[in-house]
Amino acid sequence: MSDSQTMTAVANNSGAWLTRRRLNTLGLLICVAGLIYAAYAQQYLALEPCPLCIFQRLTLLAVGLVFLAALIHNPPGWGAKVYGLLAMTVSDIGIGIAARHVWLQHLPPEEAPRCGPGLDYMLETLPLSETLREVLTGAGECANVDWTVLGFSMPEWNLLLFFSLGMAGFIGNWSTEGHGRTQKIIIFQYVPCHSVSSRGWFPE
Repeated sequence: MSDSQTMTAVANNSGAWLTRRRLNTLGLLICVAGLIYAAYAQQYLALEPCPLCIFQRLTLLAVGLVFLAALIHNPPGWGAKVYGLLAMTVSDIGIGIAARHVWLQHLPPEEAPRCGPGLDYMLETLPLSETLREVLTGAGECANVDWTVLGFSMPEWNLLLFFSLGMAGFIGNWSTEGHGRTQKIIIFQYVPCHSVSSRGWFPE
């Protein structure tokens, strides 16, 4: 038997498998999947998007572009933190729009706003600031609930989606390492008795 037997384990730390690149790739794929499903719901489920739905799609597209830029650029240090702030800021805009939509859907029918013109018409005839005001005010079609999963409407799922994307983008790009690191962890060390001096541990 040797003088000492050491068992070591090589373990990845918390950021070793979830690097910034992988996290930004995952965020990008989630945004793409959300946009694909939105197009599927419109084309094959005959769910025409209201103006607030369209704004949520555009915001989801913007969040996806932030993840894409962060994935391609993959800067170290403060560059990554800037992308984290951008992801959180754009996601917060989506949270605001989705929350407004959820609020409209929970209004009593008599308090719901009247149906207004379509977004295309407003963009053609109204200034952009007026169009934004009209969309965020909401129209009657925005108060309709035409789709639910597990009892939650699409804007409610979008609210959760934007919150998750914002937190993941911010925390991941702010604190996650760009590349996985490996560290050694000493499990235990055994020193056989015969390796100790015959005089023992105690001084003379």
